[in-house]
Amino acid sequence: MDLSEKEISKLFRVHKTVNQMLKDRGYIVMDSEIEMTKEQFLEKYGGDMAREDLDTLKIKRDDDSDKIFVFFMEETDGAKLGIKDIKPFIERMQSENVFKAILVVQKHLTRHALDALDLQSKLHLQVFQDTELLMNVKGHVFVPHHQALTTEEKKALLERYTMKENQLPRIQYTDPIAKYYGLRRGQVVKIIRPSETSGRYVTYRYVV
Repeated sequence: MDLSEKEISKLFRVHKTVNQMLKDRGYIVMDSEIEMTKEQFLEKYGGDMAREDLDTLKIKRDDDSDKIFVFFMEETDGAKLGIKDIKPFIERMQSENVFKAILVVQKHLTRHALDALDLQSKLHLQVFQDTELLMNVKGHVFVPHHQALTTEEKKALLERYTMKENQLPRIQYTDPIAKYYGLRRGQVVKIIRPSETSGRYVTYRYVV
C-alpha cells in the first residue's frame, strides 16, 4: 500500500530519531544515516515505500555479538495490537539469535501483549509508537547525559558506597529517557549534569 506524503514525512522523522537513538546506545550507525535529507530518504526507499522497507539490523560498536533489530510494523485498521501481532517478530528474533529489538508501531498494544513482553526474560523487545519518535527526547535542553552501567560497574558502585541497589533514587523503565536508552529493570544509570562549580555533577538511578 502506497504511503501518503504526510505518512512519508512522518516516517522520515521517525527514521532519523531511531538512528540517533541506536547510535547513542552504542550501535554502529553511519553519520549519513542520521544526516540524511528527506530527498535522500525518498531516493533510498522510494515514493512507494512500505513501512517494512525501513527494517534494519545494527551491531554494537564494541561487541559484534550484541545485535538489535528495528521493525517498522505494517498495520491495518482495527483494534489495538495483540500478542498474535507481535509473535512473528519474537519468532524472528529467536530464529536469528538476536535478543534485542525495537518495534515501531502506529497503534497501542493491549495490556495483555505488554505484559507478555515483560515476561520475556531473554528477549528485550521495546515498543515505540510513531508519535514518541517524531522528536528526539534527548535533544531537549534540560535532558542530561545518561549512561547505563555495566554489571561490573554497578557492582563496584554499590561496593564503594556500601549500599544496596534499591537504596538508590529510582527511575521508571517507562520514563521517556529510560526508553530512549533501552534501560531495563534492575539496571543502574549514571546521570551527568553540568555544574558551574565542579564542571559536572554525577548522580545514579536504579531502574524499576
